[in-house]
Amino acid sequence: MHSFGLGLRKPHYTQFLETGVPVDFVEVISENFMIEGGRPRDILRRVRERHPVALHGVSMSIGSAHGLDRAYLARLRALVDEIEPLFVSDHLSWSRTPGFNSHDLLPLPYTRQALDIVCSNIAQAQDALGRTMLIENPSSYLTFAESEMPEWEFLRAVSDRTGCELLLDVNNIHVSAVNHGFDAHHYIAALPLDRVRQIHLAGHSQGETLLIDTHDRPVPQQVWSLFAHVMGRLSHPVAIMIERDDAIPPLPDLLAELDIARALLPQRIAA
Repeated sequence: MHSFGLGLRKPHYTQFLETGVPVDFVEVISENFMIEGGRPRDILRRVRERHPVALHGVSMSIGSAHGLDRAYLARLRALVDEIEPLFVSDHLSWSRTPGFNSHDLLPLPYTRQALDIVCSNIAQAQDALGRTMLIENPSSYLTFAESEMPEWEFLRAVSDRTGCELLLDVNNIHVSAVNHGFDAHHYIAALPLDRVRQIHLAGHSQGETLLIDTHDRPVPQQVWSLFAHVMGRLSHPVAIMIERDDAIPPLPDLLAELDIARALLPQRIAA
């Protein structure tokens, strides 16, 4: 059966610690809990007693041409060993060079050289963590003239070469499809859907000329429709969750969105 979860965010810590929140799992931002000791780690340990936890990273910098930060991997491994998470995931992006950290998820050119770098880094991370990672498709606002393949082909090649699995962000597909003018259904059809283990659902904002992946509003109808399309193509259970990182509403509002996700499942899968 599919499982349904929410991102664990500060406004809801008390409810997750003191009440029976009806979710199958929670997801946390890995970097917020990678310092040993202190209140954040204690909260995570206590939540872990109630719910399985997925670790979602935002700064591994999988696309870094300079390789991964070994100290970062060691801290993440310590967290993995303590929490025993459902999944460990990060983004198909880069954020760091020696002496510089953008603290943002920057896009990659989809070239054969970039593919070699990404695959080498994922192999290093999986070896350091002792487990298979999930890699998330990005939202993007520009493309590179140097790219030699579309994003879906790049993701398939990464998964084939490293054995990594996929965190499919449905909102990111919609945002990028609108921004760059490709067919979101074609993108989904071209992915190795048998490797999808987790799904993110979120909202976005309309910028001056582009959609922006802001995670600050409810899941819109276009994303719900694309989610229903994805679920109709899957033949195995996945973990489905709502992401909200800004303008965080009361917990019942997010639980109501999870109910919408449940209602959109094909009956042959939902049963």
